Amino acid sequence: MRILYCGDIVGRSGRDAVIKHLPDLRDRLSLDFVAVNGENAAHGFGITADICKQVYNAGADCILLGNHAWDQREIIGYIDSDPRLIRPINYPPGTPGRGETLIDIGCGRKVYVLQVMARLFMDPLDDPFAAAAAALATNRLKQEADAILVDMHGEATSEKMSFGHFLDGRASLVAGTHTHVPTADAQILDGGTAYITDVGMCGDYDSVIGMKKAAPIDRFRRKMPGERLGPATGDGTLCAVYVETDDATGLAARIAPVRVGPRLANAMPDVAAA
Repeated sequence: MRILYCGDIVGRSGRDAVIKHLPDLRDRLSLDFVAVNGENAAHGFGITADICKQVYNAGADCILLGNHAWDQREIIGYIDSDPRLIRPINYPPGTPGRGETLIDIGCGRKVYVLQVMARLFMDPLDDPFAAAAAALATNRLKQEADAILVDMHGEATSEKMSFGHFLDGRASLVAGTHTHVPTADAQILDGGTAYITDVGMCGDYDSVIGMKKAAPIDRFRRKMPGERLGPATGDGTLCAVYVETDDATGLAARIAPVRVGPRLANAMPDVAAA
């Protein structure tokens, strides 16, 4: 199976990059499944129902959120109606929405997607390790699902890497999001799980993690409240990770970065037609 996971969409630049490049990537890489993190898609903060539809129409099969899940209040009333939109599973019981989804992609194949939010330098949610272990106890590779994608939305690289090793052998891919900077550690762990600490963002990299530069620079210099942060509006780059799984085991056979757009060095795996 060929899977693509696109990092956090930040504002219109990120949306435009995904809408522009994703249809071509689906064809060029012969993708079976595409997931996208959309938690910063609406002017940098949260997501709306209309943006969800735009991302689905571009070729996404699933959208994941994160710590900005509720920034657009309308999503609270929408999320329960969209089984392909998930937020971290370790939110407290009673939180709207779901933290996992099992998607039928046809030909008898299913992909299970799970998201957790880290706790170091993040909101103090329930234990992400315990939540993931409980979820994967009943959603197993090559039993309930042919491939399993797990997103850990978090700040600390140590927590993300620990989590990746914790799930090694139980997921096809464990990918970090949230820091908006693509890491260079895409690898297959000893147990066969593909791993990357952060996929990076889909957005304008002439920025401070997707935001216009002046306001965050001023905040760091003066340590005072200032201009409200807003997303940078230049041409966006799509950052993603590509994974091929072994049909027999559901584990990873290959992982490679994907970057399309200005400023960052572009990266594209050499893939034979399916």
